[in-house]
Amino acid sequence: MVQGSYEGVESKWPHAHFEPGLFLSMQRLLLSYPYFACFLFALYSEILIKTAMSMTLKVGDPAPAFEGIDQDGQPIRLSDFRGRKLVLYFYPKDNTPGCTAQACDLRDNHAELQQAGYEVVGVSTDSPASHRKFITRKQLPFRLIADEDHKIHDQYGTWVQKSMFGKKYWGTARQTFVIDEAGKLEKIIDKVKTGAHAAQVL
Repeated sequence: MVQGSYEGVESKWPHAHFEPGLFLSMQRLLLSYPYFACFLFALYSEILIKTAMSMTLKVGDPAPAFEGIDQDGQPIRLSDFRGRKLVLYFYPKDNTPGCTAQACDLRDNHAELQQAGYEVVGVSTDSPASHRKFITRKQLPFRLIADEDHKIHDQYGTWVQKSMFGKKYWGTARQTFVIDEAGKLEKIIDKVKTGAHAAQVL
């Protein structure tokens, strides 16, 4: 019966990777210690999900087809930019020094970026209200996606575990993806120069 259950999981998710021994052990624990086994199974599932989501994107890969809302609650999708180049930049938090420097550099060079055929969209886990204030204060000429559930971060592998003063936590990796007119990744910028970011794109 246990083996049959495992085969059922494989057939339902043919591209998923399950360790048979660990999976079967969890099922036995579930029968004997349901609460403990449920905890272990949930933990193992989270590890599998995080591993899948953290798969590294490479230049030339199709850009993940995201969908979210901007600072005004309006839908925004990758498909909206079909036929145009898109600078999709992920940043940790509105109105913080590094993120402000980055946004202002993109603002100051926005006309040049547009002349080169680029649209700019920022992404963070801040709320739409926070984005509106940030845009107003810094007069930003581009849209910001409010990815509060970090779904788009997960798609692009930018929701990562960090460490500060010995304490681990999850947050945004500052990273920029330049997407070409065909929806493929043209450039990935990992080492962002917040005060000279437009030059890295151009």
